[in-house]
Amino acid sequence: MSMMAVAEQTETEPVVEKKSPGKALWLLAPGVIWMSLFLVLPMLMMVYVSFWTQTTFTIEPTLTLKSWVTFFTSDTYLGALWTTVRIWLIVLVATVVVGYPAALFVGLFVKNKALQTVLLVLCVIPFWTSFLIRVLAWRPMLGKEGAINMILMNLGITDAPIEVLLFSELSVIIGMTQIYCVFMVGPIAFMLGRIDTSIIEAAQDLGAGFWRIFRTIILPLSMPGVVVGAIFVSVMVLGEFATSAALSGRKVNLLGNIIVTQVGSLKWAFAAVAGVVLTILMGAVVAALLRIVDLRKEL
Repeated sequence: MSMMAVAEQTETEPVVEKKSPGKALWLLAPGVIWMSLFLVLPMLMMVYVSFWTQTTFTIEPTLTLKSWVTFFTSDTYLGALWTTVRIWLIVLVATVVVGYPAALFVGLFVKNKALQTVLLVLCVIPFWTSFLIRVLAWRPMLGKEGAINMILMNLGITDAPIEVLLFSELSVIIGMTQIYCVFMVGPIAFMLGRIDTSIIEAAQDLGAGFWRIFRTIILPLSMPGVVVGAIFVSVMVLGEFATSAALSGRKVNLLGNIIVTQVGSLKWAFAAVAGVVLTILMGAVVAALLRIVDLRKEL
């Protein structure tokens, strides 16, 4: 090979710039410091406080398991834990059942992008008002003389008002489903909008019906959206306390209500135990949902 050819080959080879590890560390530093100060350290402090000795109105930094034993031997705390898990499961299923058809219509059947945006904005409009107003708005709807009971009685479906609609676990489920359904609709509609319609058209040309197309094409391709929506709904429902207090008349106690009550009573150790249990529960739920779909590949 001549010297001219070697020179030409050297000129055409791309120059690869070596990345300095120091630059990457400096870029990561702000995020690591922020997460450490405002997420990791508070969680570690909460775990540490949960082992402190709780007296009637004070707390001492003497390590003990008394608060943990009290939590797992108390019918009140365990009942709140079970109620939290039960309502979370019901609300999660309800948001999928209610939200998926709406997302399917917006994301797949509405072809106009502008109309899609308008419909999604309509779903978000209730969030322009206060959370408490949205919760309390269900009281005149679900009460004995509320709109739902009046409609049922005027249609002759019931002879007397249905009292279980308000100040019960059912009212909490209805309120949470309406409030958090939009967090299920958005991610699913986004994933449905990414589906190549030519795949559906090819399946139709081969004689596949709607249900078969939905089962084999639409549902699998939309599962990342379902998982993302389920994570949003799960985290918010598991940490709820305001909706249950407003719509159940404090008859339904969730772990969030236990934490608020214990903090108000200056029982920091008990509140920390409930917070640690709730955090572990949230982490387990999110980890289980992430095992369904690998979001790093799908999104």
